[in-house]
Amino acid sequence: MKRYLLGIDIGTSACKVAVFVKDGSVAASANADYPVYYPKEGWAEQNPVEWWEAVCKAIKEVLKKGDIDPQEIAGVGIDGQSWSAIALDAQGEVLCNTPIWMDTRAKDICDRMNERIGEDRIFALTGNSLQPSYTTAKILWYQENLPEVYEKINKIVQSNSYIAYRLTDVISQDLSQGYGLHCFDMHTGQWDEKMCELLGIPVSFLPEIYRCDEVVGTVTERAAKETGLCAGIPVVAGGLDAACGTLGAGVIHSGETQEQGGQAGGMSICTDTYRADPSLILSYHVVPEKWLLQGGTTGGGGVMRWVEREFAAYERSVAEQVGKSSLVQLNEIAEAVAPGSDGVVFLPYMSGERSPIWDVNAKGVFYGLDFSKTKGHFVRAAMEGVAYALWHNLEVAEKAGAKAEVLRAMGGSANSLLWTQIKSDITGKPIVVPSSDTATTLGAAILAGVGVGFYDSYEEAVSLTVKETRRHEPNPEHAAVYARGYRLYRELYEDLKNTMHRYRTEV
Repeated sequence: MKRYLLGIDIGTSACKVAVFVKDGSVAASANADYPVYYPKEGWAEQNPVEWWEAVCKAIKEVLKKGDIDPQEIAGVGIDGQSWSAIALDAQGEVLCNTPIWMDTRAKDICDRMNERIGEDRIFALTGNSLQPSYTTAKILWYQENLPEVYEKINKIVQSNSYIAYRLTDVISQDLSQGYGLHCFDMHTGQWDEKMCELLGIPVSFLPEIYRCDEVVGTVTERAAKETGLCAGIPVVAGGLDAACGTLGAGVIHSGETQEQGGQAGGMSICTDTYRADPSLILSYHVVPEKWLLQGGTTGGGGVMRWVEREFAAYERSVAEQVGKSSLVQLNEIAEAVAPGSDGVVFLPYMSGERSPIWDVNAKGVFYGLDFSKTKGHFVRAAMEGVAYALWHNLEVAEKAGAKAEVLRAMGGSANSLLWTQIKSDITGKPIVVPSSDTATTLGAAILAGVGVGFYDSYEEAVSLTVKETRRHEPNPEHAAVYARGYRLYRELYEDLKNTMHRYRTEV
């Protein structure tokens, strides 16, 4: 029997590639980054070809670093960021950069469609409100603004589907990413031709839908030459990064919940019944016959990357001298500040905000500054603001009938003991931390493992691969100060919302 599974994660700032053995141990891993382009206010886009180039580079590095024989790889699984709209022509060439999940350029189009078709009608079919972040709006934006591109479109694919295509020459659409298009029936998992007609999206643009663990094809000779893999390795459809991370964190049963700490923040609650709320996000899980009720925020681990980039020049300069990375040093100065950050509150709306407020005009805000405040206050308040956004989503989900009991953390943010404890204290939920850095690529690899028979079931895969590294319990002594901070967090947005809208419009 072959020894390895390969997982590929198409993230926002980089791709991650890892080779796993059957017990979930990492034989080797590598990252390769690529840029996000911000050509105009509210725009955020990437070049899918640069994703592929990064994947090729990272796979070659992994094979070399781990001395991996590619003939020993049983299957490849791919996960990717949500809500891409990769326009391919008849030859499979990318026609333009794809707007990504942070892009909000199509707000006016959404407003018109919601009025013409009806918000309730769209939501009843898809379980999701029509917002500019979703794939639907981006396709319609192409139609109105890039007619020379639109007329050449053969298929629209998602991030993981594009990498699967480059590996296999097969164009596919996995089930879990269907929620990005508002002609996808969340009840049946199929395209709805009537809604396609109402939206003005040709059915021909939409690829065939595959189960997430279904083999779509095998690595071609051409892809083998570009990646260092060998031809013939099975490739499964893969799925949404948040859903694969949820699987990699061990969430496969109804009621289990993943807490997301990648570039974006939020949570995914597994449910075996259809539960939708217009303020949240509903998708199929990559695990069959399950859904994920999600809260997705623009402020997650990306907030700390921004803080480090803009405010940690000193920490970077002394990192080698003190033997601590800049992020470790930021954690230490934040830990010296009392819970509640002495009244400093941060709104983490760094690229507008998604659930549950869905406001493309929302802005990041620090409130409560005076001469006594330090860099540590900024850092801790940033961590607490992201945790308040998580709490907000959990509150809405609970009102929709999906209550989280224990959160299973994933993503780079879970490496911070302080930040994870802050999230536990603010939400009042215990947080379990599996292997946080590899949860998403592990989830993608598990899909491949189940799809090719490497594992007999998801239960077997999770029991073998997902290991708890630590657990955080909420500290009741901090409950009152965080309850006050959360009230202030909510009030600040409501009080500033009109100002944010008015001055965004005038820019």
